Amino acid sequence: MDLETMALIGILAVVVLVIIGIPIAYSMLIMAIVIILFGLQQPASLLKLGTAPFSAFYSMTWAPLPLFILMAYIIDQTTIAKDIFAAANKWLSRVPGGLVVSGIVGEAIMAAAIGSSGVTMLAVGKVALPEMEALHYKKDFSLGALLAGGVLGPLIPPSIPFVVYGILVQQDIGKLLIAGIMPGILLTVLLATLATVLCIKHPSWAPLPPTVSWRERFVSARKVWPIIIIILAIIGSIYLGIATASEAAGVGVLVTLILAVIGYGFRPRHLGKAMAATATLTGMIGLMIISATIFTFAIGISGLAQSISNSIVNAGLSPWVVIIAINIVIIIAGCIMDTLAIILVAVPIFVPLIMALGFDPIWFGVVMVVNTEIGLITPPIGLNTFLASQVFEMPIYHVLRGVLPFLILLFVFLAIVIAFPQLSLWLPGLMD
Repeated sequence: MDLETMALIGILAVVVLVIIGIPIAYSMLIMAIVIILFGLQQPASLLKLGTAPFSAFYSMTWAPLPLFILMAYIIDQTTIAKDIFAAANKWLSRVPGGLVVSGIVGEAIMAAAIGSSGVTMLAVGKVALPEMEALHYKKDFSLGALLAGGVLGPLIPPSIPFVVYGILVQQDIGKLLIAGIMPGILLTVLLATLATVLCIKHPSWAPLPPTVSWRERFVSARKVWPIIIIILAIIGSIYLGIATASEAAGVGVLVTLILAVIGYGFRPRHLGKAMAATATLTGMIGLMIISATIFTFAIGISGLAQSISNSIVNAGLSPWVVIIAINIVIIIAGCIMDTLAIILVAVPIFVPLIMALGFDPIWFGVVMVVNTEIGLITPPIGLNTFLASQVFEMPIYHVLRGVLPFLILLFVFLAIVIAFPQLSLWLPGLMD
């Protein structure tokens, strides 16, 4: 069996192993060793097992990862999510479906601090859904909107998927983080608009709440300033060139910690919980990155990625046809694998190809993150869909029924991101 065929079988085997429940890190590591031993027949190449951890983490490129995770866990120990939703709710109270729109806006704001779709959806959902139920909102519609809004989590910086993608592709993580801002704002507007239109068409889905005075609105707005300071500290320092992504992550943690101590009664025991959770998650992602580095090495020396790239380029296919085909593959994978797993498996195959076709890897990173996040709520698997069903105790059928109109909108949004690369590249371009 030639090396390219073995590499292709190895990729398929990783997907199968992940589907049956083997952790992605172990799956990639096992298949990389198989390819090196039986394909290369060069045991000396296993030295990569020893050098990969050092080469993966010696650079400061990966430093934003644990810092952004720590910042998210610190925020999780406060009432910031509750305060954000309360303020958005009061300011949007007279908008049809105001609570749902408030939830989506709340997710957009929380996304700028958490960076994970599932966590963002749960953080806002646990606060928003009880209030929606109290006002007799249609529950499947409400949960469907919040589930779709979770896509904003990794799109608006900081973003764990963007950091991991940047490490693997060796792109400027600061530019990747900034690249998600404009698509994130657009998606927030689209989701909020659709929710409002649906509530105008079906008034019974979202009865209007009691009138809120302007005084209550301004009082609630005062509780939003901590998250605004955190956002400005991170995004502002990166965009203005004051700090690198790593330095901005450190600034974000420091600012968040100070605000949590001063305004939310954050104490050493809370910090201990946040640091323990951060260490656990960082260790898991770190092992995945190490395994992906070794797996990428095995795929790279097999020549499979280069062979696929050359074949497609020489076939004379339109680059856009190739991009559409890649996105179809990713969306299918997204139904059965999580975002990081897809990024780890797909990057060594697709990134060399899209660069050979002349596409920008930063733009492709945004496309990939949007695509994989849509996959997390797409049947038949949809990991976030099952998560929402279990946490909020709603049958999966009702969750899918509620999210369907928003899912259609998400596919339209993906098409916009693909068709208009400048939506993602305009802000990073201004940083040069």
